[in-house]
Amino acid sequence: MRIIAGKYRSRLLEAPRGMTTRPTSDRLRETLFNVIAPRIEGARFVDLFAGSGAVGIEAISRGANFVWMVENAQPALRAIRENLTSLKIAAGCRVEERSAMGALEGMLKRGEKANIIFLDPPYESAEEYVRVLGLLGSERGLALLEEDARVIVEHRAKEALEKSYGALEQIRRLKQGDAALSFYAVRSAVSSSGDASGSGV
Repeated sequence: MRIIAGKYRSRLLEAPRGMTTRPTSDRLRETLFNVIAPRIEGARFVDLFAGSGAVGIEAISRGANFVWMVENAQPALRAIRENLTSLKIAAGCRVEERSAMGALEGMLKRGEKANIIFLDPPYESAEEYVRVLGLLGSERGLALLEEDARVIVEHRAKEALEKSYGALEQIRRLKQGDAALSFYAVRSAVSSSGDASGSGV
C-alpha cells in the first residue's frame, strides 16, 4: 500500500499481519479521495474500523486538520502506530483503541464534531453498518456532524445499503469491482444543496 497524494505522496504503508483485516485498496482509496477532494483541506475526519490507518493517513497527507483513527484489533493497531511513526506524524491525529460505537460515544461526550466520517467494517458484519449509521442518523448522533458533513461507507457492491438511516440520506453510490462506496448526508443539507439527485457529494 502507498499514500496516493499530498505531503506523504508515494510513501509506503504497512498492512496488518494476518487475514482478519481487509485494507481498502489503493484504487478504491484513490476514487474516494478524488470524490471528496474539495472537502479534505482543513477537515475533521473520522476513520472508523481504520485497519492500517491508510484512509486516515491519506486524509492527513491531503491537508485534513484532525483525524481520528478508530480500531480495536491489535494487529491493525500495531500497523497504524508503525505507519505513523515511520511518517513522523505526531500531531493532528488520535488513535482510538476501542470499538467504533465506543469512539463515537466518546466524541459525543466531549462535544467533538467531524466533517467527514468514513467507515469500512468487515463486510460480513452487517450489524456494524446498521449500528453505526443508525447512531449517526439519530437525533443524538447528528451532534457529531458539522453542517454539510458527509458519511461514507465502504461495502460489498452486491449488498446495497439502505437509502436512509434516520436523518442520513444516500446521495451517491460508486461501484468499483467487488466493492462500493455509499455517500450519505443529513437530509436537510441534501435539500438545501440540491444533491437529492445523487449526482454530487
